[in-house]
Amino acid sequence: MKENVTVIKVGGKIVEEKNSLDNLLDRFAAIPGHKVLIHGGGRSATAMAGRLGIESRMVNGRRITDEAMLQVVTMVYGGLVNKNIVAGLQARGANALGLTGADCNIIKAHKRPAGEVDYGFVGDVDHADGEMLAKLIHEGIVPVIAPLTHDGKGNLLNTNADTMAAETAKALARHYNVTLTYCFELPGVMRNPEDAASVIPTITRESYSTLLADGTISGGMIPKMDNAFNAIENGVAKVIITQADAIDGTQGTQIIA
Repeated sequence: MKENVTVIKVGGKIVEEKNSLDNLLDRFAAIPGHKVLIHGGGRSATAMAGRLGIESRMVNGRRITDEAMLQVVTMVYGGLVNKNIVAGLQARGANALGLTGADCNIIKAHKRPAGEVDYGFVGDVDHADGEMLAKLIHEGIVPVIAPLTHDGKGNLLNTNADTMAAETAKALARHYNVTLTYCFELPGVMRNPEDAASVIPTITRESYSTLLADGTISGGMIPKMDNAFNAIENGVAKVIITQADAIDGTQGTQIIA
């Protein structure tokens, strides 16, 4: 029987503010058994770029990553945010190791081809090395993964953290019984974002199509849902979308194959 592993993806706002980060790390450290944390950090990258006089450009909510911005996100994601999380977990008794996709070759990607929009040094994932991650986890290490990958040719790439979480969970599913939890500011996928009681408890492919058509799910939630279905349809045992206060999997929206 496979052992359990919990993969948590947490949005940038939660890990960038001390109170919400402390709350998250308390709850994450308390999760029993093996676990992996994948994080964002976009607001911190935008703030750092501003202090350095570098313009932040976004298209449809996605960052344009030129050479200057790649240096910023590498410093912020792989350095400041990642190591603050690692230090916080060490203080809570979790033996964390901060990683990017380049470390141990755990996540390899290719530069997204320029189309109508040239996103620059943005990576689309080709392969996640579940075996290497499983070796680290087996040794009692808690991987903390920043949203950076590499192309195998010496280039780092800025990569969507939701996608990295799905690909990591899929790769680990060959070795473990994986629960993937997307953690953000809301308590789940909601029919009405202003009503905390409107969380949709389960979403299937069929109901997802209906929720897309009527506009209940839109904007940035669409790629998150697409990544969730990609994971659940490729060996991940459970996918949950919830908030930091419920990363134990008892609340939120569960994605059903």
